[in-house]
Amino acid sequence: MPSDKLVLIDHHVHGVIRAGLARDGIEALLSESLVPTSAGTTAFDSQLGFAVRRWCAPLLDLEPHSPADDYVLRRQELGPAEVARRLLAGADVAAWLVDTGYQSDEVTTPDELAAISGSPAYQIARLESIAAEVAEAGSSAAGYGAAVSAAIARAARQADTIGFKSVAAYRCGLDFEPARPTTADVEAAAGHWLRSVDSPQPARLSDPVLIRHGIWAALDTGLPLQFHTGYGDPDSRLHRADPALLQDFLAASQRTGATVLLLHCYPYHRQAGAMANLFPHVYLDVGEALNHVGARSATILAEALELTPFHKMLYSSDAFGLPELHYLGAAAFRRDMAAVTGGFVADGAWAASDAARVAEMIGSGNARRVYRLPAPSR
Repeated sequence: MPSDKLVLIDHHVHGVIRAGLARDGIEALLSESLVPTSAGTTAFDSQLGFAVRRWCAPLLDLEPHSPADDYVLRRQELGPAEVARRLLAGADVAAWLVDTGYQSDEVTTPDELAAISGSPAYQIARLESIAAEVAEAGSSAAGYGAAVSAAIARAARQADTIGFKSVAAYRCGLDFEPARPTTADVEAAAGHWLRSVDSPQPARLSDPVLIRHGIWAALDTGLPLQFHTGYGDPDSRLHRADPALLQDFLAASQRTGATVLLLHCYPYHRQAGAMANLFPHVYLDVGEALNHVGARSATILAEALELTPFHKMLYSSDAFGLPELHYLGAAAFRRDMAAVTGGFVADGAWAASDAARVAEMIGSGNARRVYRLPAPSR
């Protein structure tokens, strides 16, 4: 199968920034730090920045490797709507599974992303956001646990919600106690947290007991549950985002029948592959890592394929804000998959037919099966 024909489902992605961006706004979104670089430096001097100038420039009518100044100027000339239209169309993604729990007021909704790209979009609901909504609605400590469970169950019944996500890695680390917390423990933890919610700041859940409660309530729905793991923004402590820390939880959750998906994983993608190899309900992607490592992305993909069963890996971009990231994720994944599996075929280790079948599974087939998505229309 030619790499540009590989059908992709982006199983974890975010919306596109609606507003026009000045250069500092663009640069902030080229880094997980989410802040502009210091004076005299530029975020374009990175693997991701070079990839934007190489691969996105032609879609904006520029030569590959055009200088950053020219790229930013052309982007501003076209305007945010036209830039998004070109890049999302260029990504040619068959479906988007959109995490709506981060800066949702600033980026496109799933419906808006679908309208721009011409491909269907579905919601991945964030558990910690649901808990914050319950807290801000004035729940009592005694009623908090049942209220959160009911809110998660309602979200699961919404037609456009096909999975959940937890950002436990950001809030308490993945080395949390694996078992479902008791009702008494939830009530005690809720009492402490709800007292803090009265402050002017938005509710932000970081209590590990309450995070565990949400996780187990999501597992009860039977919908797939995603976990951010590995590299992320400064809120995350990298050493506590290693997916191997979830091993006891993965053993405890295996009997629920729900699927657990480890997102991004880098630089722990080999550990994630081991977890997917050990537990039948565990899947992974290498998501945002492929964008951020740029020219080294094929190496990371090959390393992730070392232990991961091929029916346990999915494609995602984790693109947020810049439509460049949506495009780069898809275009680079197609190139990388062709390069990595093509090398296996050239070495005589794989048959060409197996390479094509594995690419289809990882690109879209596994996502259709895990999330019970409709069959492709093309």
